[in-house]
Amino acid sequence: MTNDMLAIDFGTSNSAAAILVDGAPVRLPIEQGADTLPTAVFFPTEGGEMLLGEAAARALIAGDEGRYMRALKSVLGTSLFNEFRTIGGKPRTIASIITDFLRVVKTRAEEQTGRTFTRALSGRPVHFHSFDATRDARAQADLTACYHDAGFTDVEFLFEPEAAALASHTLNTSGTLGLIVDIGGGTSDFSVFRNDGQHVEILASHGIRLGGTDFDQATSLSHAMPHLGHGGQLRRTFGKGLLPVPAGIYADLATWAKIPFLYSRDTERMVEGMVRDAVQPDHIQRLADVIDEQLGHELAFAVERGKIAANSGSAAAIDMTFIEPRLTAPIAHDTLDTALTPYATRLREAMLHTFELATNTPDEIGAVVLVGGSSLMGMVEREAAALCPNATISRSEAFTAVVDGLALATARAH
Repeated sequence: MTNDMLAIDFGTSNSAAAILVDGAPVRLPIEQGADTLPTAVFFPTEGGEMLLGEAAARALIAGDEGRYMRALKSVLGTSLFNEFRTIGGKPRTIASIITDFLRVVKTRAEEQTGRTFTRALSGRPVHFHSFDATRDARAQADLTACYHDAGFTDVEFLFEPEAAALASHTLNTSGTLGLIVDIGGGTSDFSVFRNDGQHVEILASHGIRLGGTDFDQATSLSHAMPHLGHGGQLRRTFGKGLLPVPAGIYADLATWAKIPFLYSRDTERMVEGMVRDAVQPDHIQRLADVIDEQLGHELAFAVERGKIAANSGSAAAIDMTFIEPRLTAPIAHDTLDTALTPYATRLREAMLHTFELATNTPDEIGAVVLVGGSSLMGMVEREAAALCPNATISRSEAFTAVVDGLALATARAH
């Protein structure tokens, strides 16, 4: 019988699709020449076809007029999900955009395989929202509705770290107690598993709403945003004394999913007032330029590149010359670590809670498998190694371990 189930890893930063062929996962190049598709879209201002993945990024970098959007998954379960905004010349919701994205993934997979996929096995984080069961259930319901509207008659879900555990058999984890550490763009997920050489048994899973987009935000706020006035002061309109520059706009500008919503006349008016009252008006003027010229995503990409460079251990700089000539923000390995220190603590606490759920101790772990693009951060490996002193640290296929495991799981979904 033909398997009509498509494995889909719909991620905050990257997505992937795969099928099972002769018992082995086969990734589908839904992005030309690549196993993964950046979860990003671009809508031309004057209307026209929605661009996905690298095509969306190219349109942004080329300076095409339009709206670029990324980290769509982080909006699931929130009020923004069904909020209408004028995007690409017409009212749209994040719900409709995710639906269109999934519809394209389905179409491309069908064109490449010659099959019709009526069912989807989708990865999902253990928790879309930390410690909020109502919001968590709402997020899965939101995503389910998008799959249905995209043309899938049935959709099932599997926790992403559990899918990665199924794919871990290639990493010599046989006969060991293992820990999956899956750090994606929006969430961090963990599974304690046992691999007897034939089967993978999941003992416990846990997750928190923390990921690479949070690392980007912390890096941006600590290194880039001070050059736009973050942390500065405003003169009072009436009376003496100074006020702190409002921090909220900088937090939104440093958050991938919220950047498009800053481009409004209300934001422009607020920033104009900040420039007028600022102790350092030249810094706030840079913020005004970013909003007026819609440079938020260029700044986010620059911060991401600087973070990656500093993570390698070498001194680097966040290139902000597209805002002002010769404007750069120095970033080094130690300053990056300082910015991310609170997250290291949260990761350690989440791993410890996973062990509590599994009734195992960290020193029983023989293998730690790092999964997800943000697991490449040195902080993640250091925390895992310190917590599990007897474990061998392995890096799985960072961007495709989840979809490989999902494809393997389609065999048992029949």
